[in-house]
Parts: sequence; structure tokens; C-alpha cells
Amino acid sequence: MKNQNIVFIAIAFALAFALAPVTKAAQSPVQWPPPSTGTEGENLPVVTIHSAGNILRGKTGSFVLDMKPALMFGATYINFSVSGTAVAGVDYVPFLSPAYVGQSGYGVISFATLADPRAQSLRQAYSVVVTLEPGLGYAIGQQKSALIWIKPAL
Repeated sequence: MKNQNIVFIAIAFALAFALAPVTKAAQSPVQWPPPSTGTEGENLPVVTIHSAGNILRGKTGSFVLDMKPALMFGATYINFSVSGTAVAGVDYVPFLSPAYVGQSGYGVISFATLADPRAQSLRQAYSVVVTLEPGLGYAIGQQKSALIWIKPAL
């Protein structure tokens, strides 16, 4: 029974590709869901961000993205910016934007902290703030930024 389903799907794809020239169908850069134009009445998924908690130097920190409602047949990329008192390349490995949110409606922005190159007498915590930025296919919720403190190792 399982093999019959796979065969059916393969035949459907082959038929679709075979009929594409006949129907003059062409691939387009359209994404699903369609891009937001910011007009009133649109039902876009809303994305919020949360911190997974403060961390010690040498550990990995995480921010969790939550998209409601989740996209049933796709995923999206969420733009973000990073700020705070911590310095990229000194206190943590630099982030890469955008972040991926899958079909589950959740995404994770992980980052690794680095050993403190400053004098040992300056044992202080440094902040990392991730703020969600506008993009296509999603709206930003009230919780649009999150904070993690990088604390000195004991």
C-alpha cells in the first residue's frame, strides 16, 4: 500500500512536468505564502522571539522564534538584527541573518560564546539583544526582541 502511494505521487509529478510546456507554465519566483504588502485585512503569520536564558562564557546560547499560525506547507526566513554590549567576534561568534522557521512554526538562532580576551579583573557580563526585522510573508508580534547575558565563566 505504501509503495502504491509513492508510485502515484511520482506519476503525478511526471504528468505535471510533461504538461507544463503544453500549458505554457513557467517557474516563477513566487513564494508561499505570498509576500505581504502591508494592506489591511491580511492574515499573515505573527513571529515572536524569546530567550532560552543567560549563559556562561564558552557555552552556546539560543533564541527561539515562534510563528503563529505555522505554515502548513512551507517555511519562511525571518530577518533580525543583533545589538547589545557584547562584541561580535570578541564575545561571541557573529550571527547569520535571516533565521529559518520550519513547518512546525519554530526556529532557533544559536550562537557560540568565546573566551574573554579582556583582562581577568574585568569579570563582567555582556548583553546580546536580537530584534526581529520586517520581511515578506510574516508580521512581527509584540515580543520583537529578546536579551541574553553572557556571564563570566567561574
